[in-house]
Amino acid sequence: MRRRLWLVIGWLFTGLAVIGVALPVVPTVPFLLVAAWAFARSSPVLRQRILDHPTYGPSVQAWQERGAVGKKAKIWAISAMTAGVGFSWYVGMPDWVVVTQAAICSCVAVFLITRPCR
Repeated sequence: MRRRLWLVIGWLFTGLAVIGVALPVVPTVPFLLVAAWAFARSSPVLRQRILDHPTYGPSVQAWQERGAVGKKAKIWAISAMTAGVGFSWYVGMPDWVVVTQAAICSCVAVFLITRPCR
């Protein structure tokens, strides 16, 4: 039963990753990280297929082995978070919302910056 649950989670996140390939706002690699994690508990063959993927496999493997994030991914993520906070401020969201969003995004940015580069 548990194996099936992990398999369903793996396929669900693989599907979200596929959507992320088509939609530029939706990330792909974070969904593949979760899928690989779930497949490691249900289907090592499917996990290995993710790791062997020529485009996304190296990023997933770098994260799993060293907690590494590519420099380009760091720049894109931090830029997107900054733009999101700026947009919230620009459209007049309440101050507490913008401050909360900025605080969370700042914590995520610090986390990303402290990760080794791929």
